[in-house]
Amino acid sequence: MFTGIVEEVGSIARREGGELVVACSIVLDGTQLGDSIAVNGVDLTVRAMDAATLTFDVMPETYRRSNLVELAVGSPVNLERSVRPTDRLSGHIVRGVVETTCTLDSVTPEGDALVLRYRTPPEYLRNIVMKGPVCLDGVSLTVMGRDAQSFSVSIVQFTQEHTNLLSRRPGDRVNLETDILARYVEQLLDARAESQQQAQQQ
Repeated sequence: MFTGIVEEVGSIARREGGELVVACSIVLDGTQLGDSIAVNGVDLTVRAMDAATLTFDVMPETYRRSNLVELAVGSPVNLERSVRPTDRLSGHIVRGVVETTCTLDSVTPEGDALVLRYRTPPEYLRNIVMKGPVCLDGVSLTVMGRDAQSFSVSIVQFTQEHTNLLSRRPGDRVNLETDILARYVEQLLDARAESQQQAQQQ
């Protein structure tokens, strides 16, 4: 489990097939083989490590649902070590299981902040609510706007400087994980509605 508070922006050292090697420094501290690291919001397991890199195996399903397949040598990636029971939960509960990607639509200055708007399919947008949490490339953010096709977030200067979000351009894909609590509620309500419908048909 993660919080969506990025600890370091690393870079891709190598990507060959299912092997992903990330150059980093901060997240190496205390990390051991088998640990979970969020890479652009994707929970990956450390298979090998040395003094400057972490190596992960990436499943085909993960490539299909995320933007990891688009990474090249030198690409910046947001990194976060898994949360410990004693850590502050500064962001929100992030599982590191990316559901899909959304597309950056626009970047609009607003004072010292930047408003980023993203488009995503309706089946994912329905779990994104005003002032609710959303995780983009592993960054915990608060939804500040929403319409039938898109949602927007605002990022302060610290987030601009300490994540890879501004390396994206309109049209680029960004990993999306919606709020797990919203998804649980939706599933429970869907199951209740289905049960009531079946009861009425009997």
